[in-house]
Amino acid sequence: MFKKMELNDLLSQLEGWKAVDGREAIEKSYSFKDFESCFAAMGKIAIKAEDMNHHPEWFNVYNRLDVTLATHDANGVTSYDLELAKFIDETCA
Repeated sequence: MFKKMELNDLLSQLEGWKAVDGREAIEKSYSFKDFESCFAAMGKIAIKAEDMNHHPEWFNVYNRLDVTLATHDANGVTSYDLELAKFIDETCA
């Protein structure tokens, strides 16, 4: 079960993530060397997200991936967002 977190507490535990204007969510953009590398990372993230039953909002064009995380059931950010954000950072490093 997820634990609702304060946005500033969550952001203090992550590098490069920022608050989304107008809602309780976090976002980050990633760049890759090409589309294939970006899509491979998205595949790994998709498997983790499905295992967690916690799915990102994302947008991809060529080598760029924009990710937004929020826990809709909690109307804010939770420990699920922290866990998935850390996984995404590791995957996209």
